[in-house]
Amino acid sequence: MDNQTVKPDVIVVGAGHAGIEASLAAARMGCSVLVITMSKDAIGRMSCNPAIGGTAKGHLVREIDALGGEMGKIADATGIQFRLLNRSKGPAVWSPRCQNDREWYSREARRRLETQENLAILEDSISAVVTEPAGHLGRPAITAVLTSSGRTISCKTVVLSAGTFLRGLMHTGLRNREGGRYGEAPAKGLTENLSQLGIVSGRLKTGTPPRISLASLDLTKTEEQQSDNPPQPFSYSTNSITNRLIPMYLTYTSTETHKILRKGFDRSPLFTGVIKGVGPRYCPSIEDKVVRFEEKERHQIFLEPEGYETDVVYVNGFSTSLPEEIQLEGLRTIPGLENVTMLRPGYAVEYDFFPPHQVKLTLESKIVDGLFFAGQVNGTSGYEEAAGQGLIAGINAAQLVRKGEPFILKRSEAYIGVLIDDLVNKSTDEPYRMFTSRAEHRLLLRQDNADRRLMKRGYELGLVGSGQMERLKRKEELIASLVATANEVSLTPESVREYFARVSEGTLETKEKLSKILKRPGVKLEETLKLGSLPEQPVVREILSMPDQKLAREVLEQVEIDLKYEGYIQRQKEQIERFDSFEDKKIPLDYDYSKIRSLSSEGREKLSRVRPESIGQASRISGVTPSDVSILLVSLR
Repeated sequence: MDNQTVKPDVIVVGAGHAGIEASLAAARMGCSVLVITMSKDAIGRMSCNPAIGGTAKGHLVREIDALGGEMGKIADATGIQFRLLNRSKGPAVWSPRCQNDREWYSREARRRLETQENLAILEDSISAVVTEPAGHLGRPAITAVLTSSGRTISCKTVVLSAGTFLRGLMHTGLRNREGGRYGEAPAKGLTENLSQLGIVSGRLKTGTPPRISLASLDLTKTEEQQSDNPPQPFSYSTNSITNRLIPMYLTYTSTETHKILRKGFDRSPLFTGVIKGVGPRYCPSIEDKVVRFEEKERHQIFLEPEGYETDVVYVNGFSTSLPEEIQLEGLRTIPGLENVTMLRPGYAVEYDFFPPHQVKLTLESKIVDGLFFAGQVNGTSGYEEAAGQGLIAGINAAQLVRKGEPFILKRSEAYIGVLIDDLVNKSTDEPYRMFTSRAEHRLLLRQDNADRRLMKRGYELGLVGSGQMERLKRKEELIASLVATANEVSLTPESVREYFARVSEGTLETKEKLSKILKRPGVKLEETLKLGSLPEQPVVREILSMPDQKLAREVLEQVEIDLKYEGYIQRQKEQIERFDSFEDKKIPLDYDYSKIRSLSSEGREKLSRVRPESIGQASRISGVTPSDVSILLVSLR
């Protein structure tokens, strides 16, 4: 590759889940993109669990898809088991999840990058970024990158999505070796280069469990976990899942397991202080669980085959960096694993990250213009969190090149908005993981309505096709028509008597509107549409006889949720209207908080560090009091 001929608009560093979304988004928006990765074979590699989605993470995947991203499509294409989690709870926390064939997922991700117009891939690594003082207010601005092989590649923007590779150090027991992932070298030099530019770094830690041989397991001693049937796709563009679905298996540790693991605590890098980085609180290692939950006699262990054509099994729930022999001895006390063959021990990995108070809500650095951060380098944990950030960083890198408006999702619009807002305003000193509890408007931000919330935004950016938008338009028309019918048509006591007896919902004394009947627990819209005069309604006939039954199911689900939770939904919408009034009150990025003497000392320090872009953002910064916000409002006026 000739240095003189290569001058991409956007360079994406790293081809993990963040890098995939960033590079595809920027390329599809018309920018020339160069992806720099140490190995093409590692594109989209699932470093830890070969699974996509899960609680709150499934929401992120659906949002990525609605905006025109790729993760949901790749997951659907390579999934080997699909489940909708939390079905026993309300729709706000229903979360799709799938197991994937690890190698197939990576191959499919690579294929999509290699066939994307405007996108090239270079096998190399970055040792430094080159800047010149041409940015806003004289800040340094990106002009090029230096690669480890000696290339200087000019560019307009850089998206840094290096995962766990920056000065990566892997630990098993008291043995450690350099690397960002098993069998892969770390990236060196870039952290030091960014530090010289004034960007602060820190150290975090994550871990992975041992891999074991499927042939060595006695699965009769475990509980089989089957896929949902029919499985629900992630992507709105996937009509149905046709892959062969296989089961996963559930088993448990015991007090004997915990006793054996304790024998290795004196050689644990976690407990002996060898590991300096902070680990994920919500995804602890098995040794951490044994200590923190001493009263528990057992912990769940999911045995998850890594694909169709492999003997490798991922031991979900047994992440560890204990000595190798202790890992094996502990595994052999678990039912079904008495004669297990361990193919590879678990390990912990320490890596550099850059506390995210240093980025804007666009994920562009506040210190270096044209430099974007996405994924684990921002302090997050998980493929889905990384992909969501990658998509936003890629879009905004393209917008910067095209001189377009910044693309920012509010926390009232999307889980991706909540994720980025939390990172920027609260920063993090431990790996951040998304939960439904982090979203105060989660009844509106459900996984099932991501297209209704975000697809238009993706279409306006050029990331969603006209076919998908036409489908959404038709869906909205059907929803509106069916809601109107539910508010107009009444059912008689006679027409619902048999159905009510079946679902144990008492009786109906007089005629009642369908919209009111649906608010009763246990009453399902699809079943009530067959009662009384409802089958004669034009919209009901159309929906029940549609060739596209996936669209019909989506319409019925949306109408049922909208009507059942109507009061709660309206209340959250009113809260958002009040909330948004503060988001519209903008603050200049270079505002001098030191001149506002009546601010609290902590408020002044936090505002100067985070540099919020609106009063709403300022109000969510930890340490900024309501009094500080009021004083700031007066000062801005």
